[in-house]
Amino acid sequence: MFKQLDGKTLVSGQITADDLSNAKAQGVTLVVNNRPDAEDPGQPTSDEIEAAAHAAGMDYCHIPIVRGMGPSDVELMRGAMARAGDGKLLAFCRSGMRSTLAWAVASREEGVPRDQLEKGAAAAGFSLAAVDHLL
Repeated sequence: MFKQLDGKTLVSGQITADDLSNAKAQGVTLVVNNRPDAEDPGQPTSDEIEAAAHAAGMDYCHIPIVRGMGPSDVELMRGAMARAGDGKLLAFCRSGMRSTLAWAVASREEGVPRDQLEKGAAAAGFSLAAVDHLL
C-alpha cells in the first residue's frame, strides 16, 4: 500500500487508523496528511488520524493541499521533512499524487537533483509533470 519515494519518504492514498501499525513497523515516525477534511464522504478526519498516529507512537502533521499547491504548502512540507529527523515520513492524500508533488517540490528546494526526484516518483507510479515548472 505504501510506495517508497526515497530512503526516508513513503507515500500513500487515504489511510485509516488500522494502517498505522504497518507504517510504524516500516520506520515511520511522522505522518503527513495532505487532504482537507470532508474532501470525500466517509473519509477519516484529520483529528482521527492524528489521534491514531499519536497512539501508535508517531508524530503527525496536517498540510491540506486544496486547489493546487502554493508556496506555503511547500514550506510546510519542507518543515515536516526536517521534523521527521532520522525516521521516515509517510505522506498521504486521496491517491498519493498531491503528496508526491509536495515531496518533489520541497525536496528540490532542498537541493535534491531533479532526475533523482523523477526516478523516485516514477518508481512509485507517479509523474511530476504537473510541477515541472517548479523543478
